[in-house]
Amino acid sequence: MSHLNVQLPDSLYKNLQVLAEQDGISVDQFIATAVAEKIAALTTETYLEELAKRGSRSRYEVVLAKVPNVEPEPYDQLPTG
Repeated sequence: MSHLNVQLPDSLYKNLQVLAEQDGISVDQFIATAVAEKIAALTTETYLEELAKRGSRSRYEVVLAKVPNVEPEPYDQLPTG
């Protein structure tokens, strides 16, 4: 396991301590989880961008043309007014 020395403003560290305590975990665990969540968010964004590059407007329109043009069920309609 790697070690990392990070300097935080006192106010940020106090908030970090409170949130970690509320979650019932250590500050180290809280930080590791926060970093993991950020990495997941960024890698997901990159993945979706790469997936979008492979998309095709013409293929999308072909698939969309197969969807019947009908009114939605009453429970699925947007409210008017």
